[in-house]
Amino acid sequence: MTSSPVTPYDLMGGEEGIRRLVDRFYDLMDDSPEAANVRALHATSLKRSREKLFMYLSGWTGGPPLYESQYGHPRLRMRHLPFTIGKRERDEWLWCMEQALDEHEMPAELRVHLRQRLRQLADHMRNIDEL
Repeated sequence: MTSSPVTPYDLMGGEEGIRRLVDRFYDLMDDSPEAANVRALHATSLKRSREKLFMYLSGWTGGPPLYESQYGHPRLRMRHLPFTIGKRERDEWLWCMEQALDEHEMPAELRVHLRQRLRQLADHMRNIDEL
């Protein structure tokens, strides 16, 4: 009998862990002046954003592909094109996510890996030219 490989999803606490991370991320975005510009890009209620990010991160970290099952391929850059995303918005998003990751219990090497991948992902969402 072979066992399944342990995924980041597992190491982050599965469904409960991903929900905690997403909730902390959006709580920081909602309450922190450091995230005012990126917060302004979101609806008044963050409920739908929380659910979509949870679904996306579930599959992205190796858990169930919830987002893809409901919405198809994420096409993140395309879905973010209606919003002006520059360095400031990217950096504010990353500030919230990195704070949430730092507070989340997981192996240190996984945190480093996730931070690197999320920085690349966030930078890919930028859609305005800046010097």
